[in-house]
Amino acid sequence: MNRMSRRDFIRVGSAAGVGVLGSSVPSWARKRDEYIEALVIGSGFGGAIAALRLAQAGVDTVVLERGRRWPILSGGNTFATFENPNGRSSWLSDVSTDLIPSPINRYAGVLELIDPTTAGPIRARGVGVRNGAGGGGGSLVYNAIMLQPRRELFNVVFSRNIDYDEMAQVYYPRVRQVLGQSTIPDSILNSSYYASTRANLQQAQAAGMYRGTKVEYAINWDMVQQEIGGAKIPSAIDGQSWFGLNSGAKNSIDKNYLRLAEDTGKVEVVPLHVVTEISESRWNGLYHVMANEIDVDGVVLGQKRFTCKYLFMAAGATGTPALLTKARDKGTLPRLNKHVGTDWGGNGDFIALRGGLGAFQPAEGGAPGFSLYVGLGIAPALGYFTYGAATDTTTLNWPNLDRRLDRFSAGVNSLLNRLNAANPGSFNAFNSEDPGYKAGGNPA
Repeated sequence: MNRMSRRDFIRVGSAAGVGVLGSSVPSWARKRDEYIEALVIGSGFGGAIAALRLAQAGVDTVVLERGRRWPILSGGNTFATFENPNGRSSWLSDVSTDLIPSPINRYAGVLELIDPTTAGPIRARGVGVRNGAGGGGGSLVYNAIMLQPRRELFNVVFSRNIDYDEMAQVYYPRVRQVLGQSTIPDSILNSSYYASTRANLQQAQAAGMYRGTKVEYAINWDMVQQEIGGAKIPSAIDGQSWFGLNSGAKNSIDKNYLRLAEDTGKVEVVPLHVVTEISESRWNGLYHVMANEIDVDGVVLGQKRFTCKYLFMAAGATGTPALLTKARDKGTLPRLNKHVGTDWGGNGDFIALRGGLGAFQPAEGGAPGFSLYVGLGIAPALGYFTYGAATDTTTLNWPNLDRRLDRFSAGVNSLLNRLNAANPGSFNAFNSEDPGYKAGGNPA
């Protein structure tokens, strides 16, 4: 794909447009301006799909991604593991982003943690958020569970202007096809590596929770079978997930939507570019996006300004509202209203450890009879973003104490108690009921 040079852009632009790119722009920006018809910020689920559809419509598109690309290496060591959470695990952090943090080297890793203890351009109060970073965004680090919501839950989160029937008949099936979603084959489910899954399925059946349909995953089960047979490094069968699967079994976005977009020849994905500012020209309606080009250690190599006609925000549940809140408060996107950066929420995670799961014995270590649960619930949209000009930081604020959270906590305990009541001998060993602790870049 050929991008228009700044010289060509100025030559064909209006006199007002020339003024926008004129002498008021710093010298480094004048040398590194790039014009593209459409610009997408973020290469995860939203960004990759937007880029593909733009390309199919014949629109030249650049995708800016803050992280690096993560090709699956033949040596089976692309990603960090829970046992060895080195710098590849975490986005520009001195400690790992898993549940038990440990010191690591600072690197442009796959998973970012924003919580009250971290400092950076986006901060948090009263909440913790984990975001993906890299080509494919959150799909690199999520658990690959692809569950179509029930109509009543869909309508709680989304406006009635979004037709659930159309989603169910057109868009959900389309995503299933592209991602290669499927349920776990019985041959794998019955292996020793999935004893906990079988035990949980049996307990759900006893509690009347199983409706006869297994959950679909964006997983290449042939590769999982190769893991079991020893042809691929143990990844899915080893319980790895957050930091990526070294076997390549996860059907992350970089392998499908993003690759399809690039294959059109109309899309260029530019990694290791961290967007810092967004503005709109009052003369010609074009958007200007400032980005720091970094190396894998997070060192800023230079700054670029991209100018585009169409701008698509796909920087995740924290990145997008943070950038927009900053732009509104600085006046660079003056048409944004006071509601931008508010009503943040959508889902929250709880983590529970249950014991007494019969004769379940983990194949590869772990405590016998115990299983870790990670569940999602619809938390109230209590979060809001604020921008601090003095520190040039945006803060996500979450009120810890709010009676509207009681319903979420009650639902968590109701589910666990129902499982325990139907399965004598089972019990809760640990239960985290913090609905503000999100584990994904985009609300699901």
